[in-house]
Amino acid sequence: MKSRMHSHRSRLTRFSALLLTLALMLGLSSCMAELAGDAAAQPSSAQESSDVSAQEDNAATRTVTDVWNREVEIPAEVNSIVCVGSMAPRFAAYLDVMDLLVGAEDSDLDGVDVRYDYSAVYHDTLKDLPSIGAGGGSGENNAYPEQILSVMPDVILAGFSAEAADELQRQTGIPVVSVRYRAQGFLDDDFYSTLRLFADVVGAQERCEDVIAYLEECRTDLEQRTAGIPEEEKQRVYTGAVTFNGRHGFAFTYVNFPPFAAIGANNVADVFLESATGEAAQEAEQSGTAYVGQNGFEVDLEQILAWDPDVVFLDPGNMDLVNDEYKSNPGFFSSLRAIQEGEVYAMPSSNAAGPNMTYLMINAYYAGTVLFPDRFADVDLSEKAGEIMTKLLGRDFFDEMQAGGLAYGKLTIGG
Repeated sequence: MKSRMHSHRSRLTRFSALLLTLALMLGLSSCMAELAGDAAAQPSSAQESSDVSAQEDNAATRTVTDVWNREVEIPAEVNSIVCVGSMAPRFAAYLDVMDLLVGAEDSDLDGVDVRYDYSAVYHDTLKDLPSIGAGGGSGENNAYPEQILSVMPDVILAGFSAEAADELQRQTGIPVVSVRYRAQGFLDDDFYSTLRLFADVVGAQERCEDVIAYLEECRTDLEQRTAGIPEEEKQRVYTGAVTFNGRHGFAFTYVNFPPFAAIGANNVADVFLESATGEAAQEAEQSGTAYVGQNGFEVDLEQILAWDPDVVFLDPGNMDLVNDEYKSNPGFFSSLRAIQEGEVYAMPSSNAAGPNMTYLMINAYYAGTVLFPDRFADVDLSEKAGEIMTKLLGRDFFDEMQAGGLAYGKLTIGG
């Protein structure tokens, strides 16, 4: 009896111990689950550090200095842009970053316009983007601030004056980097530095240097073709009816005309070079800011008669104005040697809201074939133009350029 009672107590003790063990295990499991939940809710220090780092990256900025020496704070990485004003959309096209655009100017939305060298290639990319500005090359603030705010680009790249860039930045609170540029001559240092500024903003440095290397190759080729020709052996050449801030007649011309400068041609208007550009160029150099002093200008008809150029180039898009002038003053035109001898050629406008660098280069090669035919005998203009367009814009659109009115060949005044 005593033995059975002892056995019974022993079994009760073991059962109680088992229950206690189970209770302890359940309690421990619950505790561990709570700890695991807390761990999931509260990230580890490594994860916390990673999140902070990511936030810091998103908030990271850097400072760039634009063409007016304005220091502009921009995101460390730029993923979206809008381009407004002179040259800005064109720079984006040359650098192959049109995919970053989140808006476009009205001048790029109304159909293909070959006055803008990038239009034929990129119109399909631009035509469905929201309107964010009027477009044009005045340098004034003609952007639409509210529309820009609706697309919220990381940076605005503007071909504006310093004052206009400041105004747009105040209106939107978005960084505005000015890439204002007008040609001084042919592929000048200001063009390269402005292209590099744009490339730095959008992270297209490699593409930028590839473009510059090709442009330098063309510049060197053009210079070498006419090197060593004495000035007295060069034909005297005049370009008239040039387009600058609108259309003009025969007496409107340029000094330091880029296509002529590229091949060392004897531009008769360069006698006014110092008075037309000297002071503005010196001021820009001293201040380290963009140079925008070169404008087209009108000369007296008597001065053109005195020059009596051997060869004349005219913008074909302004021939209606020239022909009207001929009707009013045929004696003047018939007195010029170039017109008497039929040495009048088309020089398509290269300026529309800033210079089209593709057209400037094509014009330089074309002028070379006319003025120095022996030195350019191997140049097929159509083939060279296609190469230039493909290198800078990705596609040959030479036929479209000519069909749009920017054509080459001889011209007849008064016809």
